[in-house]
Amino acid sequence: MNDIISVAFANKELKEAYFELEKGKFEEKQLFTFIQRAINDLKLNPVCGIRIPKKLWPKEYLVKYSTTNLWKYDLPDAWRLIYTIKGNNVEIICVILEWFNHKEYERRFHY
Repeated sequence: MNDIISVAFANKELKEAYFELEKGKFEEKQLFTFIQRAINDLKLNPVCGIRIPKKLWPKEYLVKYSTTNLWKYDLPDAWRLIYTIKGNNVEIICVILEWFNHKEYERRFHY
């Protein structure tokens, strides 16, 4: 039996922000499309992103989300989508934690 793979947002505010992108200006609509493509890719292969080494994890992810793994999905135009994978023997859930441009990504991960 195949695992069930789904994608969720870490919280209601993030989900609302995602859908607001679709109503925004050209760049925001484009970002919405990029994230939608990422969601589709994650549903096909939850580990399609790049695993972030634990030593680089921002403490806020550990505190806020009790993260046990952290992944980065590179979006076009240097945007980054950060997610974690949760699940059991039956279901795999990719939880989107946030997205940001490369400059904000570097700031968050102290590059």
